Amino acid sequence: MTTGGAARATVVSGGGRFADPWHPFPETSARLGALAGEAGFTVEVIDDVAAAVATPAQLLILNVGRPERPDAREDQRIRAALLDVLGRGGGVLSMHSTAMSFPAVPEWEDITGGVWVDGVSMHPPYGPAQVRILDDTHPLTAGLGGFTLDDERYTRLRIDPAVRVLAEHDHDGRAWRLIWTPPRGRVVVDLLGHDPASYDSEPHRTILIRAMRRLGGLG
Repeated sequence: MTTGGAARATVVSGGGRFADPWHPFPETSARLGALAGEAGFTVEVIDDVAAAVATPAQLLILNVGRPERPDAREDQRIRAALLDVLGRGGGVLSMHSTAMSFPAVPEWEDITGGVWVDGVSMHPPYGPAQVRILDDTHPLTAGLGGFTLDDERYTRLRIDPAVRVLAEHDHDGRAWRLIWTPPRGRVVVDLLGHDPASYDSEPHRTILIRAMRRLGGLG
């Protein structure tokens, strides 16, 4: 799928070994593509992960799952392409399950500031999620209050304490980070976005459009 606009954005959608039975990547990637179009980008949605990350785009929107098996040659292509995007100043928006997607990219945790840890990370049952905005001065969340949406709330990830936390949720009496910017690079991490219902939330849509524009150099 391609839509019109000025700057280019690629939605990297979970397909092939990066698909899974829990996440409806075609539907959520289509919603992300529509938001990128609203943000002013020419958008391409590609479900071949290695090909998608290598596209000449100002913005990569990563919406993929954990690879079901390693593939050394393809993993090296993906690593090289991701590092190239960041090295030339491109933007990366990492959504939801992408927190567990690149175990073969040793730099990924440093790039994003946080990853899923098997045996530690989890999520409460899918359902209404109360999102608390922490930073009302940041361009992504300025003017927004807390909001509720139907989603999965990823919890207990390993996260760099240096990230700038924009939103969080509560579980088991503790606050857990949901949306943040790492200390380095043009990157935003959003752990929400499990299914299309997440993109029906107007505050969430606002954050995403702002993130896309900022990461892609449009705002």
